[in-house]
Amino acid sequence: MLIAILGVIILIVGIVMKRSPEPGSHFSGIVTIVGAVVIFLGLSFSAFKVIEPGTVGVQTLFGQVQSDVLPSGLHIIDPLVDVTVFDTRTQNYTMSAKSGEGQVEGDDAIRVLSSDGLEVTIDLSILYKVTPSKAPYIYQNIGVDYEDKIVRPITRTAIRDNAVNYQAVDLYSTKREEFQFKINKTISDNFAKNGLEVQQILVRNITLPATVRASIESKIQAEQDAQKMQFVLQKERQEADRKRVEAQGIADYQKIISTGLTDKQLQYQSILAQQAIATSPNTKIIIMGSGKATPIMLSDK
Repeated sequence: MLIAILGVIILIVGIVMKRSPEPGSHFSGIVTIVGAVVIFLGLSFSAFKVIEPGTVGVQTLFGQVQSDVLPSGLHIIDPLVDVTVFDTRTQNYTMSAKSGEGQVEGDDAIRVLSSDGLEVTIDLSILYKVTPSKAPYIYQNIGVDYEDKIVRPITRTAIRDNAVNYQAVDLYSTKREEFQFKINKTISDNFAKNGLEVQQILVRNITLPATVRASIESKIQAEQDAQKMQFVLQKERQEADRKRVEAQGIADYQKIISTGLTDKQLQYQSILAQQAIATSPNTKIIIMGSGKATPIMLSDK
């Protein structure tokens, strides 16, 4: 379109030169022809528009937005139409406490108050895209800066509105998935009204106050100590059972032995032992006991 405007300027210059005195009027014809050719080329180029893959074009004629969108490819359009390109691929908007991770420099995490009055910090990423058929609506009612006007404020508001229904510890642990489901529904409904489609919401990190974190860590440590003590007690019980079985076995053995031996059998075994000692080549003195007493043996070595 700029080429056509340049041609109009050249054409006007040629007309002015034609009315000027000599010798400028001699070149007016050439300048006029050049201007007409440039206008023709400018209009011809403006009539062809290439829309890149993953984008759509929104047409505007004299400030009026056209309802028809231009999909990717080559199109022949009105040379006077202005085309604004919208990206319809998946886009990522991140709000993080870590500098450099999100679209906003510095700490951009979402700080919310839980139902128990504690401040919780949430890092979040939202994956979304522009609905192609809604691109004209977005351009006419929101503009090309829909991230600042729709994506960011709606997301942050939805997080805060839903977080007040949960305690801080629940957001961090047991009800995290439920919280994520609710904010996903709230944000999806609001985005759909504005021509945007949510693909996925990722709660990347939930940071609790230091006092709450310390309490949770203390509780976890206590639970681990309790489990360890249960293990020790179980091991001790098993060892006591083992000793009890061993003692019972010894008692049973002694009982069997005591009931099976007689005085005559013991006397006979004693005689055999004394006989073995007496026939031994070692020099010794044997003092025999009287009666049932066990003999006392003294060596001279």
